[in-house]
Amino acid sequence: MKKNRVLLFLFLYCGIVNAQFLDTLHDVFTHKSSIDARLESRNSFIDNQLISVTGVRLGVAFQRKLRVGGGISWLKSDFKKDFYLPNESGKTDTITKHLKMAYLAYYIDFVFYKTKRWQLSVPIQAGSGFTWWQQNKTYSFNGPGKKYFLFLYEPGITAQFKVFKWFGLGADVAYRFTMVNNKKIGEHLNSPTYSFKILIWFDQLFYEFLPNSKITKKYGPAVW
Repeated sequence: MKKNRVLLFLFLYCGIVNAQFLDTLHDVFTHKSSIDARLESRNSFIDNQLISVTGVRLGVAFQRKLRVGGGISWLKSDFKKDFYLPNESGKTDTITKHLKMAYLAYYIDFVFYKTKRWQLSVPIQAGSGFTWWQQNKTYSFNGPGKKYFLFLYEPGITAQFKVFKWFGLGADVAYRFTMVNNKKIGEHLNSPTYSFKILIWFDQLFYEFLPNSKITKKYGPAVW
């Protein structure tokens, strides 16, 4: 039943993506682009433990309806596990190791519903990187321990509410599908993800409070 629900979700999701995307793609690319730079943090679960994945994104936005770009993400939370290894005396040592995950992410996010204050968009994210276990809490990519290749895919949906032209609140939900060349690690990483956002559009903030500047007259004014 769980597998069927996931397949149904993907079918409906892809239908919305294709229909809305093809209808608006041509119109979006006829407008000027702007830089899309942001920090993001998503909550999800590993073995029923709440964890956080943090990322840095840089891309291009077209008319605030389509954003494409890439960045890097990493597991911020400290997820640890005890490993039991035999020592030279024949006894068992307990070694605590920390799970690490880092990957390059590529995203596309486009709006399929928009009013003056409300906006619904469909973000799609894919990435590739590595996961591994290490004894140190801080990241050490060159340290001992085998690295396992990771591929992930995260479809989702985002809702956004504009309080002012330059300030808003948002939330998104998605599902992280992973493929790892180590089954034991990969089983832990498939999970729903969610995040709550405080949104500030600094260009609109500039246009709103400096309406007579040369920059505002050239690129503004602030819009809903």
